[in-house]
Amino acid sequence: MLFLKTHIELIASLFSGFLIVIAFILDLQQYSTYSVTTFLLAFVIGGYAKAKYGILKTLEDRQLNVEILMILAAVGSSIIGYWAEGAILIFIFSLSGALETYTMNKSRKEITSLMEIQPESAWRVQNGQTLRVPLGDLDIGDYIVVKPGERIPVDGVLHTGQSAVDESAISGEALPVSKYEEDELFAGTVNLSGAITIEMTKPSSETLFQKIIDLVQSAQSEKSPSQQFIERFEGRYVKAVLVGFVIMLFAPHYVFGWDWNTTLYRAMVLLVVASPCALVASIMPATLAAISNGAKTGIIFKGGMHLENLSLVRAIAFDKTGTLTRGQPEVTDFVIRKGADPQLTMARIAGIETQSNHPLAKAISDFVVSKGIVPLPNLLIEDIPGNGLKAMIEQEEFLVGKPKFVGEQLAEVFENGLLAKLANQGKTVTFVRDREGILAAMALKDTVRTITKATINELEKLGVYCIMLTGDNHKTAAVIAKETGVTDYVAECMPADKVEEIKKLLKKYKYVAMTGDGINDAPALATATTGIAMGAGTDIALETADVILMKNDLSRIVYAIKLSRKMQRIVKQNIFFSVSVIILLIISNFFQTITLPIGVIGHEGSTILVILNGLRMLNRSI
Repeated sequence: MLFLKTHIELIASLFSGFLIVIAFILDLQQYSTYSVTTFLLAFVIGGYAKAKYGILKTLEDRQLNVEILMILAAVGSSIIGYWAEGAILIFIFSLSGALETYTMNKSRKEITSLMEIQPESAWRVQNGQTLRVPLGDLDIGDYIVVKPGERIPVDGVLHTGQSAVDESAISGEALPVSKYEEDELFAGTVNLSGAITIEMTKPSSETLFQKIIDLVQSAQSEKSPSQQFIERFEGRYVKAVLVGFVIMLFAPHYVFGWDWNTTLYRAMVLLVVASPCALVASIMPATLAAISNGAKTGIIFKGGMHLENLSLVRAIAFDKTGTLTRGQPEVTDFVIRKGADPQLTMARIAGIETQSNHPLAKAISDFVVSKGIVPLPNLLIEDIPGNGLKAMIEQEEFLVGKPKFVGEQLAEVFENGLLAKLANQGKTVTFVRDREGILAAMALKDTVRTITKATINELEKLGVYCIMLTGDNHKTAAVIAKETGVTDYVAECMPADKVEEIKKLLKKYKYVAMTGDGINDAPALATATTGIAMGAGTDIALETADVILMKNDLSRIVYAIKLSRKMQRIVKQNIFFSVSVIILLIISNFFQTITLPIGVIGHEGSTILVILNGLRMLNRSI
């Protein structure tokens, strides 16, 4: 049943073609009455869907369309006795329409497959029992069991157990991701190994998976500026063709001496060959195919307009933290005073830092634990806002924090000016002081993503100017800019400053992209021609952006630009080809060198070729 509904146009078209063959056989055997009746059936069966659509669309939009031209051409052909030609016209026109519908559905396949894998129920743990319940019955805070091989039904955090999870439906990444307690999990991904329990953190309607579906659906319904122009042009063009048709009905007879039969025949051929079917199909199939291609590879485009704009981008501004860098500080240097016990010192420091929620404190404690050292437990600390931590260990006071907090002069001379050396490398230095002076220094740095420099190089090869906008100081910004390879940078940028910088770039380059992940990036994302958000970014960044990189993989920007430029090349090819065929067929008709069947094949054949050319956008090889 589903097959019949999905392929009804194709079935009707093929049956129409079958009837035309029967009609030809009857005509050869001189059963003319039966052959005409069979041709008429082919008309009705093959042309019903297109005729209905064309008439309703004309009434709805109050303007003519290509379907009306085809109906008039087919009816006109039958009136002057060309039943076979009219039937063939209907058959090929309906076949090309069925093919166009098929290709549209093919390009929408990605969103359909996403919706099909979305779980509808889950195993909820309640009062010591595990019950299967619909997703609509779940609430935030519920605990859900996911068995090996099952899809994770909701967004949440791993409460108990550990597993490997296939996140390809979300990120496009084929390799499984290891998950441990407190790690984030997403609906629609697959639990591959151990049974796990998840604590639900978002309603099913707000999961990342559902957001992807909503975004792709929205993108597929949004038309690009080029498509909107073509649709506006179609109505005016059809009117022009009808005017030309009326002129063609009379002028050649009186001006060139054509007989009436030839004049009417050539007028019907004009209706066919001048129809802009191929031109109308030049953009939408390619755009939908490109959006689907992006969805498969972890790139969500919010509409065809953003694909067009991205192809024109000549400058990209990058936020630093969480975009060019990982957004998580890592310990790069751990220097302990000579003579101090390294194991005991690190255990004490980690014991202090584990009491704080500060990102730097967590990075330090994680570093120590990774060395196999157990932090001292149950230490009492005092948080000194804006400075650091104070702790008492065995009646001795320890200070952990910035140089001013522990003693700036002591910090500056520690290990022969280590502070200045590390600061020049763009690192943040935290010191530990005991009663004897500076005990240890830890240098931390937000490390650059491994893919960043290669991505910047690729973008520059594509002729894209790359600049970094960051709130960090000039020294740190300069170091990161050198490591990433960006052409330029602007330091100490507040959100308003980023907007001003984007405006400057817009004046110079006209089409500018902004890439970021935080709340502070949202104004700049909205100001840029194309806003690109990292998938792990804040909700406001994801909502504001025009393109989302689900894998947090910067190299996807290069792929997205290449994809958009390829789409534009294909669209231009389609438009040039379709217009050339129309002009060639019109001239050939005027000189009486083509027949109606040849005109139909030339016109509808060009439409099919344009659609197939657009489907090349589904190929990931760009």
